[in-house]
Amino acid sequence: MICRGKIGRAGPRARLTLACASVCWAALLLQPASAQFFSDRPPPIPPASVPEPPAGGAISLAPSAGPAAVPTLPAPLTQPPVAAVTSPVTSPLPAPAAAPQGVLALTARYGKDLPTINSGLVWRVYSDRPDETGVIKLVREDHGATPNIVLPPGNYVVHVAHGLVSAVRPVSLKADTDREAFVLPAGGLRIEGRVGGTRIPQNQISFSIFKGSQFDNAQRAPLVPNAAAGDVVLVPEGTYYIVSNYGDANSVVRSDIRVTAGKLTDVTVTHRAAVITLKLVSDKGGEALANTAWSVLTPGGDVVKESIGAFPRVILSEGEYRAIAKNEGKMFERGFNVVNGVDGEIEVLAR
Repeated sequence: MICRGKIGRAGPRARLTLACASVCWAALLLQPASAQFFSDRPPPIPPASVPEPPAGGAISLAPSAGPAAVPTLPAPLTQPPVAAVTSPVTSPLPAPAAAPQGVLALTARYGKDLPTINSGLVWRVYSDRPDETGVIKLVREDHGATPNIVLPPGNYVVHVAHGLVSAVRPVSLKADTDREAFVLPAGGLRIEGRVGGTRIPQNQISFSIFKGSQFDNAQRAPLVPNAAAGDVVLVPEGTYYIVSNYGDANSVVRSDIRVTAGKLTDVTVTHRAAVITLKLVSDKGGEALANTAWSVLTPGGDVVKESIGAFPRVILSEGEYRAIAKNEGKMFERGFNVVNGVDGEIEVLAR
């Protein structure tokens, strides 16, 4: 488009000229875009056709006014309180079945028709076979009068002791109660010693108990070698003999006794003796000389007792004796008598 005119004063013509220039610039802007490239190559082509915008007004992305414009959000997640959470219920595992057990119900009597023993029993249950080391294993021990011992079923050996009396029995235990009654024909023996009507102190007398009679010719070891005075010794029913020693010299008494099952037998052993004190003096009633060696002999010359000291005490059976004293290389002697139950002093003069 060509606009012509003269440039002059800004009159109507000038305004017309300006309007024509504006129209020319607008026409140039509306030419195709290819006119702006100074090259013979065609313009780039997109890989796909650009879709045309839909007919109608422009699409607005802004939310419209009103309550409907507020988007609906999902409800917030909430965690339940700890107390409200219940752990899953699990059924308890069944308990393993207990191994079957048997019961040994044990009792003991003094005899078939005698009372039950109610104290002093020691029960021991052993396995019936030795282990790999050859030892019979002790399974259970009980000191009750009538114990009920729970054990697995099997074979065992039951041993019961009451003082010096004992019994043993094999048992076969099942898963039930096995009642075992033992017979222990035991009797009690209690001994004391006396001189005349005086009881001998316990620390001055001792007793040895032998099976059988003192008139038997057999040599036996003592069943009880040193029984104390006043103690009860439980022994099997039967005949025994007692050897009683008063002091450590020659006052010895032997006695035969009979012990009955289920009963206490009291025995009193009577000694005919006395306690004698020996003194070597320079004058009658004087002080005893120290470092004196003593020998007490029977009239036949048998030595009864030997000792060293100024005041030796010796318990002698009644009878006649000789006392020999040796001091500083010299020997002195005197004869004397011992009377039953009469204690005394024997003075030997060093002359």
